[in-house]
Amino acid sequence: MSATYAAAHSFNKVMEILDRFERSETKIIPILQAVQEEYRYLPQEVMTFIATSLGVSPARLYGVATFYSHFSLEPKGKHILKMCDGTACHVRGSSAVIDAIRAKLNLTPKKITTDDMMYTFETVSCLGACGLAPVLVVDDEVHGQVTPEQALQLIAKIEAEEKENA
Repeated sequence: MSATYAAAHSFNKVMEILDRFERSETKIIPILQAVQEEYRYLPQEVMTFIATSLGVSPARLYGVATFYSHFSLEPKGKHILKMCDGTACHVRGSSAVIDAIRAKLNLTPKKITTDDMMYTFETVSCLGACGLAPVLVVDDEVHGQVTPEQALQLIAKIEAEEKENA
């Protein structure tokens, strides 16, 4: 697939999303959610295109995208892992789980996405499930009272499913 075709296809998809939300600047958040669902992040060129299409300044659009932690301006992996490191989870051992996942995926606090774009690993302040601490969310599936070993088993399960579906 040529780069020109890929770029045209990208903007066709964005245009469909904009049309679905009637190109209304009052629907910026759902538009950005739909775009992020499509791309797994908000690419700069797409953000500029959306701003122009909605008749708003790029700064306003970036303001919305950077205000809400749900949005990402950086590419994310196919599988998103979020580990709570809030007080309850930290006290119950989240640090050991975080260390195990980072070691397995060769990640650091600054480098959160694997080179192959398969995983993004984020630590968050709270997932709202303190009674299940420590909590790990894998692709929107909540896992409570997670040990380092269980976290690595979850990653192994994903890897097995990826190989099976390859």
